[in-house]
Amino acid sequence: MTSQATAQDERESMQTDSEEWLRSRVYGLLGRLFADIPPAEVIEPLRALEVDPADGPLAEGWHGLAEAARAAGDEALDIEYHALFIGLGRGEVMPFASWYLTGFLMGRPLVKLRRDLRALGVEREDDVHEPEDHIGALFEAMALLSGPEGGSFAAQREFFNAHLASWVERFMQDLRGAPSARFYKAVGAFGERFMVLEKQYLEMI
Repeated sequence: MTSQATAQDERESMQTDSEEWLRSRVYGLLGRLFADIPPAEVIEPLRALEVDPADGPLAEGWHGLAEAARAAGDEALDIEYHALFIGLGRGEVMPFASWYLTGFLMGRPLVKLRRDLRALGVEREDDVHEPEDHIGALFEAMALLSGPEGGSFAAQREFFNAHLASWVERFMQDLRGAPSARFYKAVGAFGERFMVLEKQYLEMI
């Protein structure tokens, strides 16, 4: 009886480790896609993806990402990224938590985020110039928290609920509807589905 229970515990632990590894990788991917124009080392693996519809709840999103990556040339990605997130003065979509939560940049949500990041021991790299509430930076923080050296489930849930849960799905929906979105329409669809699953996952643990 004891050996069976131990074996079951080990299987459940392996499953949890696998889920955490996958979550961290997905957060890392989204962080890279939003932080800057996607480099070849990010796009090429997406172009090579072959997705089975039975591969889980994100299968449709992965398929859409792969198709969009194959259809997007490097120059087109550059133009699209600038139109969406940079623009002349501002892009079509504002990728900042403060903007979605207050209507202004550099608002109170950024102050709270900086305090929480310091408490977690997460520091902005010297060559990063965007405020920490940029969507790419928030996804990178979640990648760290859900990684092997990251925080507890409670810490992940607290950070997600405080800094992403209330606005990130609206951001993804706005991204999907942005006039210049081609590749990023698929990113928005994938990201929105992943965020819905994350909410459910973090509520259960």
